[in-house]
Amino acid sequence: MLAYANLSGDSGVQAYRIGARQITVRFAGGAVYVYTYASAGRERVETMKLLAQAGRGLATYISQHVHDAYASKQP
Repeated sequence: MLAYANLSGDSGVQAYRIGARQITVRFAGGAVYVYTYASAGRERVETMKLLAQAGRGLATYISQHVHDAYASKQP
């Protein structure tokens, strides 16, 4: 996984991994969520990829637009 840049300084996201049709996100509490085209939709996953690479806005986007539309969760 790549470290999330966290340019705002207060993100709950720690790291991410981008796949062809998915993004995996590790949050500060250690939980790892996988968001796929099938679970969250192509447009949302692609937006999450862009935000992850930019290092800003990913946690907010997830909480406002994606919620619990994840394919899997690992504690």
